[in-house]
Amino acid sequence: MPTISSRQFNQDVSAAKRAATDGPVVITDRGEPAFVLLTIDEYRRLDEPRVDIVHRLSMEDEIEIEFDAVSLDLKHPEL
Repeated sequence: MPTISSRQFNQDVSAAKRAATDGPVVITDRGEPAFVLLTIDEYRRLDEPRVDIVHRLSMEDEIEIEFDAVSLDLKHPEL
């Protein structure tokens, strides 16, 4: 991920914006990451509502799934 200092950012905002078209750009303040510059499309992608795995697996949408039952011939191990 490209990194630029706050000073570099202030001196050439256009260069930072161009770099952000390829992915997020970290802007540092006194050598420490302080901000991230990204395109609005990337921001919107990150801001999309997410459905958690529990909801997806809950099948609350009443989707009908057909399946064939399988019989397993399992043997108990000898101890």
